[in-house]
Amino acid sequence: MGHAPKGCDPDRLVSDKPPRVHFLISCMSKRSLDPKKVSESRTVMTELIMPNDTNPMGNLMGGYLMRWMDIVCAISAGKHTEAHVVTAAVDHISFQNPIKLGDVITLEASVTRAFNTSVEIYVEVFANDVKGQNARRCNHAYFTFVALDDKKRTPVQVPPVLPLSSEEQSLYEGAARRREMRLVLAGRIKPKEATETRKMFADLE
Repeated sequence: MGHAPKGCDPDRLVSDKPPRVHFLISCMSKRSLDPKKVSESRTVMTELIMPNDTNPMGNLMGGYLMRWMDIVCAISAGKHTEAHVVTAAVDHISFQNPIKLGDVITLEASVTRAFNTSVEIYVEVFANDVKGQNARRCNHAYFTFVALDDKKRTPVQVPPVLPLSSEEQSLYEGAARRREMRLVLAGRIKPKEATETRKMFADLE
């Protein structure tokens, strides 16, 4: 009998089905938990600001922008986790520059770090006019998503992140502190248990 395809677990075979069928089932249901580079799930989305997207002053409404940010981040999280994801938290949304009617915005999302069943995604929003001029960075935020099993809709383990560049490494290291702050604010851990955050402040003394 031939060898099982790479990544398939022969122990998962069921005796009443032919081996090849079992191997196919195992391969289709198995998600890769190998470390992934940030570039593998980086996602870019572009939108043109139309009249229905703006407030009476001709600026893009914040709620519309947050919806697009959520979408692009979810796509990035889904690529990294190879699973359906749900938004668990949003923090540090910063509105720096207004976005006008007729502007073109580009949203760039990338994974910063993976924890047990969740991933943090960093998104930046850039804008320019329709001619490609007046380019500027307008917004950024951190989104957290939880990966779910396709059938049970319960959290599943996610692959680790492999940071390569200095920027990726910086975001990776900061993710642990940001996660601790989210847990403290949600009342899930006590401030004294936020070891990474406490260490950062101790290093500043």
